[in-house]
Amino acid sequence: MTEGQIIDIARETIWLIIKCSAPMLAVSLIVGLLISIFQTVTSIQEQTLTFLPKLFAIFLMIILTGNWMMKNIANFMIVLAQNFSQYLQ
Repeated sequence: MTEGQIIDIARETIWLIIKCSAPMLAVSLIVGLLISIFQTVTSIQEQTLTFLPKLFAIFLMIILTGNWMMKNIANFMIVLAQNFSQYLQ
């Protein structure tokens, strides 16, 4: 296995992680921003107020995009398994 192959696998792995986590991170960011604006407007300075809405939003995104994420991860693992003989050289 060459250094180039290792770098390619690492690059594809990092891209897969970014691609699969982006929906949840984006929703968490948007929900946090909306709650922050709400807190500023109403002068409520409770730190724990953002926790539950973000948690529910992330769970909802996992439910909505979980199948897509699993397909991406499974396809990546299939490609790695198919090319396994090349990595042993």
